[in-house]
Parts: sequence; structure tokens; C-alpha cells
Amino acid sequence: MDRRQFLAASSIGVTAAMAGCTSSALGSGESDGNEETATGDTSENEITVSADGEVEAEPDRATVSVGIEARGDTADAVRDELATRSDPLRETFDELGLADENVEEGRYRVHPERDGDGFRGSRSFHLTIDDVERVGTVIDESIDAGADDIGRVNFTLREETRDDLRNDALDEALANADSEADHVAANREVEITGTKAVTTSDVSYGTVRYAADDVAEADDGAAPQTEFDAGPVGVTASVTVTYRFEDTA
Repeated sequence: MDRRQFLAASSIGVTAAMAGCTSSALGSGESDGNEETATGDTSENEITVSADGEVEAEPDRATVSVGIEARGDTADAVRDELATRSDPLRETFDELGLADENVEEGRYRVHPERDGDGFRGSRSFHLTIDDVERVGTVIDESIDAGADDIGRVNFTLREETRDDLRNDALDEALANADSEADHVAANREVEITGTKAVTTSDVSYGTVRYAADDVAEADDGAAPQTEFDAGPVGVTASVTVTYRFEDTA
């Protein structure tokens, strides 16, 4: 497999609703949410608002699978080749400074050819890369070490980053809900006096992915250094807030 340059990306898994997109209801009743609910005294005068919030951040983690393939007259011959060709890859992962916990065994398979003439096998490794600037280097070095199968590259967020952005997205959604509720209250000539219930849901995290279709050969036929220009990753959250109000008309 020749080294190639990754050119385009698509954002996957980001909720379609954007920050500030809201819906509301004015009247009596109770919120039916059950995920995270804070409740107060029951009131007949209620405004219920649903709102979304979205924040973005540059990805700080990437995952990619690299693998090798082999063919042979017997299953043993294929297994031996896979084992022999795995050693340089493992050495390369060590030289690249990938921690053991960031190198996981992927799929291992040996099976007869469809036409019954010999055997085919494959073996892959799932890599987690915390320095996203080095993703291209990891791929190039893996190819130089004998990898002939590079899988989808996913740019995403570390767990601690996700937790921080989740809170930011919730803050944005709650601010949008407050703004919407204030508008509804002013329009109906009522005054919001407190919050009866808050329900959060639909927190989702985007992933920027590069697939085999996103690569192109250099115009001069040379094998350029693999490069990525991953866009920001989005985190969205949705809330439903029920407010108490008094009639000021």
C-alpha cells in the first residue's frame, strides 16, 4: 500500500439540532423527563421549554487500525507469515512511543480462499494516539514497517475533555432555555418566579472520520507524507425546563 494524503473529512455523530433551537409550552402540567430531574413545589402556572446547546473543540485523541494480510498454500504458512510480519509493526509502535494500553489486538483471521486454492489471512492492531499531530507519522511509519491495510481514522475527544464540554453544552442549553422562557413570559405578560423541574437528555459527541474514499495520490505519483486537517468536534446537549410563573397582567 502506497502512502497517501488524506484530503477530506466528514463529521459523524453530531446531533442535527443547533444551539438556540427551542420549543416551549405555556400552561399546566408536569415534565415527563426522567434522566436528571430537579423538582420543586407543584404549581398550576407553568412554562415548559426545550432547548439545545452545542460547543466545539479541537480533537485531542485519534484512533486508527493498521493491519497486514498474507496468502499461502497452507493455513500454517499464512499464520507463520502473519506472526513474522507482526514483529516489525510491534517494534515500530514501541519506537513511536505508543503505550501498551494504546495498542490493542484487533481482528485475526485465517481462512481458505474462495476458489479453494490456498489460504488467506489478516491481522490488525487498533491504535489510540493522544497526540493528534502525530497521526500521519504513525500511519507512515506503520506502512514502512509492512502494514498494508490502514483502516478508518477517527478524531475524537478524551474522556476528561468530554466531561468538560458536556458541562459547557448543558450551560449553553440552559441559557437558551432561560432566554426562551423569558421571551414567552414577557409575551404572555407573566413573571417567572422559579424553576420547577429540569431534565437533561441527548448529550452526544461528534467524531471526525477519514475513510479510504478520502485519500488521493499526489499528482506526480510520489508518496507524500500523510497529513490530516481534522475539523472541530461538536458536543451537543438538550434540556427541558419547567418554570413557575405568576400573572402580572
